[in-house]
Amino acid sequence: MAVELYTFYKDRVIPSMQEKHGYKNVNQIPKVVKVVVNSCVNANTDVKQGLEDVKNELALITGQKPAETRSKKSIANFKLRQYQPIGAKVTLRGPRMYEFLERLIKTALPRIRDFRGVSTRAFDGNGNYTLGVPDQSIFPEVELDKIKRNIGFDVTIVTTATTNAEAKSLLSELGMPFTDKAKRPPQKKAEETPA
Repeated sequence: MAVELYTFYKDRVIPSMQEKHGYKNVNQIPKVVKVVVNSCVNANTDVKQGLEDVKNELALITGQKPAETRSKKSIANFKLRQYQPIGAKVTLRGPRMYEFLERLIKTALPRIRDFRGVSTRAFDGNGNYTLGVPDQSIFPEVELDKIKRNIGFDVTIVTTATTNAEAKSLLSELGMPFTDKAKRPPQKKAEETPA
């Protein structure tokens, strides 16, 4: 079964990108390689229980079992020991990646309160985009009654684009709602009516 977003990428995004950027070869057109969903446990709370909660929530949201991440070195001020489990991450590729991206763009992001778009400053210079999600409750799979703690996570979208402009163009074509303050027309002030 083909994922709707992948079909949209093949049918609409590829011709549009080729026309806009003038690629001579289809293989030059940027594409999404993988999506990494990463979360960390707060060190001050019960780490074992927190880690289990993070793993369960990430598995529910992404549909894939997360891998444990461990600390690289000891930091005394943070009460952190070397190789201590501190979080979880999931790397999505293929159909599951497109399915997750579709749910993120079309369903989850619009559910954020007072949502006006995602920042255009989160590109890393090599065509990758990282988005911070403050709360897991924006995903419809998560039951609000069963949330024990708020879990924030990062979603990193890795593309084959070489520049930020190419990556932004690709993600915009896929439907990512960016905030472009420079392109917005200035808002007119409402005229005051005499009382």
